[in-house]
Amino acid sequence: MSDQQYFDPLETRGQAQREEEQLSQLASQLAHAKSNAAYFSDLLKEIDPVKVDRDLLASIPVTRKSDLVTQQREVPPFGGMSVSANGLMGRLFQSPGPIYDPEGREADYWRTSRAFHAAGFRSGDVVLNTLSYHMTPGGFILDGGAHALGCSVIPAGPGNTEQQLEIIRDLKPNGYCGTPSFLRILLEKADDAGIETSCFEKALVTGEALPPSVRDWFVERGINVGQVYATADLGSIAYESSAKEGLIVDEGVLVEIVRPGTNDPLPEGEVGEVVVTNLNSQAYPLIRFGTGDLSAVLEGASPCGRNNMRIKGWMGRADQTTKVKGMFVHPAQVNQVVKQFDQIEKGRLVVSNDDNRDAMTLQCEVSAGSDDLAKAIGESVQTICKLRGFIEFVEPGTLANDGKVIDDIRTYD
Repeated sequence: MSDQQYFDPLETRGQAQREEEQLSQLASQLAHAKSNAAYFSDLLKEIDPVKVDRDLLASIPVTRKSDLVTQQREVPPFGGMSVSANGLMGRLFQSPGPIYDPEGREADYWRTSRAFHAAGFRSGDVVLNTLSYHMTPGGFILDGGAHALGCSVIPAGPGNTEQQLEIIRDLKPNGYCGTPSFLRILLEKADDAGIETSCFEKALVTGEALPPSVRDWFVERGINVGQVYATADLGSIAYESSAKEGLIVDEGVLVEIVRPGTNDPLPEGEVGEVVVTNLNSQAYPLIRFGTGDLSAVLEGASPCGRNNMRIKGWMGRADQTTKVKGMFVHPAQVNQVVKQFDQIEKGRLVVSNDDNRDAMTLQCEVSAGSDDLAKAIGESVQTICKLRGFIEFVEPGTLANDGKVIDDIRTYD
């Protein structure tokens, strides 16, 4: 594996082969979850895993990360979604919320070795891992992938900058993983202290945006930087290759982009919520798990030769719930209104506060509006949202493709 361009043959398999093999994995995962996890036994009670296809997958309600706190409190510790007893897990974590995340005992459970490989890491590299190893899974998510690839890992965690500079001086790691901002802090403080950092050749970064200017700053110092999009629930979802054109979806998951607040997959190019089904986690088989992140599918395959779906990367948060006149308004309510009218191609609720008075305007893309249609839509808004709203008709294709169902433009000067 040390010198090969691709991590394994899965990255370049034909699309028809990938679809067939992943649907077979999906069928096994659905059957496993339905038989062994109480939450999924109920969620999938009408689903026949043997007959699974993309349409059947899209019919399964999305389980959203935002619901985990309540679900886990009602059915501790993992909301009935885990299939293994606590003592059979490899590790148990607590993320803010609190949300509890289990780690199974499989090697590279979080599947990040593929992302490390795409970022140029190879067996024998020495990696400074600066994500936290305390309570949350971040440090272990990267640690497991680097180990599986054959790297030596320095479990540094975040902070303790002076001690980390000693480590860099003495152990001379050639790789870094963690947030890009902390890498820059380390390099700048090393410059101030006169500590040589030319040992760093490569980095895998995650957890925050990587602006082009920051990437260029690293490149000028001789550091090749790749990105991995991962979450504490799922591990690696997508990763960057040498082409630096979007993020390639990991071979161990199925990714859909759905309209925020709904279960409905969006066409290629439309911005929506990233919904993920893991295919190889026996301990915690998450089915149609809504991450709460926004992204969109990029057209075509990566120039690097890997041909799985690509996404644009993190584009914001999908949970746009807001409070208007003391009442919560949810994206699902807006979508419920839109779905009642075949004439509406797309809808967007704009919340404003001119004269310090909250107001809602539902912008509707329609080919031909009328006073009667506006009245009917307004009544639907009143019924579903329990609030009055103005109705504004706009030409099809007018509303921004940014994934927003609710656009809160209120200012408080």
